[in-house]
Amino acid sequence: MGVFVYLPLVLPLTALPVARLAEQHLHPRSATRLLAAVGTTLALCSTVCLALLMVVGTAQLPGNPLPDGWSDPEVRAAVPYEEKAGIVAIGVLAAVVVACGSAVHHHVRQRVRAARALRSLPEQPSAVAVLPDPAPYAYALPGSPGRVVVSTAMMECLTARERRALVAHERAHLTARHHRYLLATQLAARANPFLLPLRTAVAYSTERWADEAAAQATGDRRAVAGAVGKAALFAHRSPDALPALAAVGPIPRRVAALLDPVPPTRLWPPSSAHVAFAGLVATAGTTVSALSSLNATVTLVRILHAATPL
Repeated sequence: MGVFVYLPLVLPLTALPVARLAEQHLHPRSATRLLAAVGTTLALCSTVCLALLMVVGTAQLPGNPLPDGWSDPEVRAAVPYEEKAGIVAIGVLAAVVVACGSAVHHHVRQRVRAARALRSLPEQPSAVAVLPDPAPYAYALPGSPGRVVVSTAMMECLTARERRALVAHERAHLTARHHRYLLATQLAARANPFLLPLRTAVAYSTERWADEAAAQATGDRRAVAGAVGKAALFAHRSPDALPALAAVGPIPRRVAALLDPVPPTRLWPPSSAHVAFAGLVATAGTTVSALSSLNATVTLVRILHAATPL
C-alpha cells in the first residue's frame, strides 16, 4: 500500500487551480458539474484512505475489538508510520463524520424552517409564493414540488421585466437542482478542507448558471443583470431562507458576465488553453486519487484477509 494511501489526502490541493480556471473559462453549467464531480470523488477517496489508516491504527490499540491478526507486523508494514498515522486518522475521521453530519442537519433544518413558512399559503406548485414581508428577499425552496419565494418588498424594488428575470433565475435553481451540487461540495469541503475552493467556486457557478438560464428564458440579458444588481442591493438575509440558495455571489462579476456575450457551451474541442489546462489538471488529480485509494484498499483488504485466521 505504501505511500499510495497518503496521496488522496493531499491531491485535493489541485482543487484551487481547477476551481479558478473552471469558473473563469467554462460555461457555468459545465463548471458546476465538473467541480461537483471532482470534489465528490476526491472527498470520497480521501475519506476511504482515512478509514484504511484508522483500521491499521485501531489494530495497534490494546483491547481493540478487531481480530488479533490485524496487528501482525505484516499488516503494520503495509502502511508507513502506521501507528502514529493510524491513531491520528481515528480522530480526523471522527471529526469528518461530525462535520458532515452537522452540515446535513443544518441543511435539513433550514429546509424545514422554510417549508414551515409556506404552510399557510395555498398549494400552487407552478406559481410564485409572495410573502408579505418588509424585508426584501427571494430564494428557491427545493422540494416536491419546489417553490419560488419572494417577499412583497423585493417585488416592489424591481420593474416588471426585472421581476420576470428574478423569478426565472430562482426557477432555474429548482429546475437544475442546484441545491444538490451545493450540498455535495459542502460535504466534500467538510471531508477535506483542501476542497474549500471548490465549494466557493460551485456557489458562484450555480448563480451564474441560473443567470444564464434566466437570460435565455426572458431573452433579455440586461434585464437579468439589472435584477441581479438590484436584488443584491436591497436584499437582506431572510431567517427562513436557505443560505446556500439565497446567496447572491460576487455581484459585479455576475453583472459583467451578463453584459458580455453568451459563454460557449462546448467542452470539446477546448475553447482556450485555460479550459484545456483545467480539464487536464482535474482529470489527472481525480484519476490519480481514485487509483491510489483503490490500490490502497485492495492491498490492505488482501493483507487483512491473509492475516485473519479462518
